[in-house]
Amino acid sequence: METGSATVLATATTVALIPQILLGPLAGAYIDRWNRRLVMMIADSFIALVSLILAYLFWRGSMQVWHVYIVMLARSLGGVFHWPAMAASTTLMVPERHLTRIAGMNQTMNGLLMIVGPPLGALLLALLPLHGVMLVDVGTALFAVGPLLFIAIPQPVRSQTHGPKKVPIWVDLREGFRYVWGWSGAMALICGALIFKVALTPAFSLLPLLVRKHFGGAAAQLSLLESVIGVGILLGGLILSTWGGFKRKIRTLLLGLIGVGIGILVLGLTPGHLFFIALGSMFFVGLMIPMTDGPIMAIFQTTVAPEMQGRVFALLGSLTSISSPLGLAIAGPVSDRFGIQIWFVVGGILCMAVGISGFFIPAILHIEENHARNAEAVNVALSQEVTPN
Repeated sequence: METGSATVLATATTVALIPQILLGPLAGAYIDRWNRRLVMMIADSFIALVSLILAYLFWRGSMQVWHVYIVMLARSLGGVFHWPAMAASTTLMVPERHLTRIAGMNQTMNGLLMIVGPPLGALLLALLPLHGVMLVDVGTALFAVGPLLFIAIPQPVRSQTHGPKKVPIWVDLREGFRYVWGWSGAMALICGALIFKVALTPAFSLLPLLVRKHFGGAAAQLSLLESVIGVGILLGGLILSTWGGFKRKIRTLLLGLIGVGIGILVLGLTPGHLFFIALGSMFFVGLMIPMTDGPIMAIFQTTVAPEMQGRVFALLGSLTSISSPLGLAIAGPVSDRFGIQIWFVVGGILCMAVGISGFFIPAILHIEENHARNAEAVNVALSQEVTPN
């Protein structure tokens, strides 16, 4: 509203990715050392404090663009610690057989937020000044901290790879990388997830251009398209939380990935005068997203050693954050050269290819059955690295 600059908006978005990309693995190493309940409480409280400072700046009328960059950076820093700590804590609180259902419930809530969040934000902006809206954000952050005061969060038992001697943080950081790098199934699954994110992130980012240039629509059509995605995610999350997916979670994941690819491909091939087909395809994409995101989280929660999960989840978050600007950097020139629809066709084919190939890659297809053997092999490799001073 103040600058009318797309560059300012893009810069703010990029700044928010920096902590996740650069500090994610280091944060994960500390999460595996520290009390995870305390980490979540401090992270949420820090985000609330940043929002409170932002509210004060708006109230004083002294808000500047560079303040936005600092705020985005600080809030993202809190998220770097919060999400891996929460994901790693879930493993020790939920029985393994219910982890996919819990992931489905999280996807349901995400879909509900996509439906309710934007109009609620618009309503608050119409009713309150900006500093009042930010105070609402402070309240919701504190509301998230409150239950943690009364909920017991189990702590993992750290392995004795290095014996009783306290080791430097960089050793834990190296172990996290070695743990993932030495596990072929996890590496293959992460590579598949990166391709999925590289293909999907630009597709969602390019939706406004697709609606305007190809379907000849405006804000109403775009909001309708985004709403049906949210409805699909909501319904898909409910289905996954009730059903629980196939016994082998990887099958649910791969079929969901193929489904996402089909939906994106259909959207890219839909003629401009058939907008209702675009709505149906994006609803289907939303329906399939929980079938992909839910199982991959449950697989990592059940196969990664609890004392390593902070590092693994943070590393996964860093890699997927890198994939977003990478995908946009590729999709922009491709779309400019060959038309906006081409990326949806390419992205759909990439997602389908990753999903189908997963059924023919033993390291991916049998990741759940082989995790104990792989974890033991990685632990042996880590132990052999340790040499006395």
